[in-house]
Amino acid sequence: MLKKTLLAFTLAGILSGCSLDGDDGDNGTNGSNGLNSLIAHNTLGVGDSHCFFGGTVITSGLDSNENGSLDDSEVTATTYDCDANNVGVTGSRLPYSVLRNTLEDGASPGMMFEVRNGGYGSDMVKHPTEANQFYALTDRGPNASYTGDQGTGKVFPTPDYTPRIGLFELQANGDVKKLADILLKDTDGNPITGLPNSSALGGTGETPYAVNDDGSVEVIREDMSQPYDETTNPIKLDDFGLDSEGLVALSDGTFWVSDEYGPHIVHFDASGKEIGRINAFADDERNVFTLPAEYANRRANRGMEGLAVTPDEKTLVGIMQSTMYNPGSAVKNLDVVRIVAVNLEDGAVSQYLYKQEKTQNSQSGIFAVNDTKFVVIERDGAFYNDNPEAMKHLYVIDIANATDLEAVDEDVTWVQDESLGLTKNGSTVEEVVLNEGWEGLTNAGIMPVEKTFLVDLVAEVGYPHDKLEGMWMINNTTIGVINDDDFATWSSSGVLEQKYLDAGQNTIDGNTLYIIDGLNDISQ
Repeated sequence: MLKKTLLAFTLAGILSGCSLDGDDGDNGTNGSNGLNSLIAHNTLGVGDSHCFFGGTVITSGLDSNENGSLDDSEVTATTYDCDANNVGVTGSRLPYSVLRNTLEDGASPGMMFEVRNGGYGSDMVKHPTEANQFYALTDRGPNASYTGDQGTGKVFPTPDYTPRIGLFELQANGDVKKLADILLKDTDGNPITGLPNSSALGGTGETPYAVNDDGSVEVIREDMSQPYDETTNPIKLDDFGLDSEGLVALSDGTFWVSDEYGPHIVHFDASGKEIGRINAFADDERNVFTLPAEYANRRANRGMEGLAVTPDEKTLVGIMQSTMYNPGSAVKNLDVVRIVAVNLEDGAVSQYLYKQEKTQNSQSGIFAVNDTKFVVIERDGAFYNDNPEAMKHLYVIDIANATDLEAVDEDVTWVQDESLGLTKNGSTVEEVVLNEGWEGLTNAGIMPVEKTFLVDLVAEVGYPHDKLEGMWMINNTTIGVINDDDFATWSSSGVLEQKYLDAGQNTIDGNTLYIIDGLNDISQ
């Protein structure tokens, strides 16, 4: 301790006798000026890839070139403040015009009702380049079941109606605006009708009738000014007529449409003129490719309800609405649905099977996520306001591990029949399920598509409509859907009336867009 104390004393004495202040040194070189930190706010419109419903993008960074603005190369951080889904659970109604208002409402004697156009709900599909636009398809036009002097068929209140594609745009406030109509035309450019085809092209003998302002009904014939005559003035049919149900929009501006009559799959140019066709009738000279012959056994009014194209636009994929009558109506009450894929380069065909949740449900729409994965609609025909068990579901399906019926090797048991497709000991696939259950197929290694539940529209938005028929793939977690409103027309026992969503007749049905976001990523 003594040594330490002495040392401290001696050092202190030395320091006390010295001056530690020296001369000031030279000033150092000035440093560079600091850079300004900038923040920019920009508004995003509807359809933006980051914020579909619009919002704000906030970017920040250092102004390295000192020009007072934040250039793209200077951005070091980006955040998004997205607007909420402004379509919501109530949906956005599409605009309509009135086709006819001169008919008495069969449910309200003395009151007239409106036949509306409307009708853009048979399918919908995204615009190939405009993110906030979509196309929507009508079917053959307003109609109702009717039996008259010339047999069972349909009554058409607007028999000259032309099926069409509408182009629509979602606005910033959630409203839907119609931008254009594309009327469907034959190969000569003449507008088609929705009247049935002849029997040679799949017509099932449906007789078309027209209804007059006084409520009387008469068969539609070639010359409406003259009485019907089987030879000189026969029933008017239209072999270009379509009951259009499925829609594809290609990047070249053309469209493919599938229907319930043939079924036919028809290629239209951007103006709506037919430029090609695919169906099951090998003698149809309009065909560019031919479907397997068994597709001519589709159930009337339940044909090819959905149509999609793979992302490379090389393969069309169609789904039938319900079990085909292959070979006849004995298989009606089944849950087996066919999917067909057609290669647009060489016409090669593949077929797959889908198992429904409930027999006689409807597969009303399909779109492609990738080459093997698709989203499909499966629904019943109930109104939720009348039936709380109403089913309106979307499922993700994958065909990767499903059996291609066209590729099943023939042997003593399994044979590829020219008119019935794959058969087991002479029974069609549908008959095998009827007689043996699905085990009759799966025990032989014939497997349906894989299927995963995606969303229940009734639970999600209280979906009030009977027909869920169209889908718009907005992104991997957001899907738009639309209903078929039947042109706001309904019938009871063949009598036309206004179509309502509720028994109290408070709300007329109308095409309504719903957008469901926050879904599980369908690409995974």
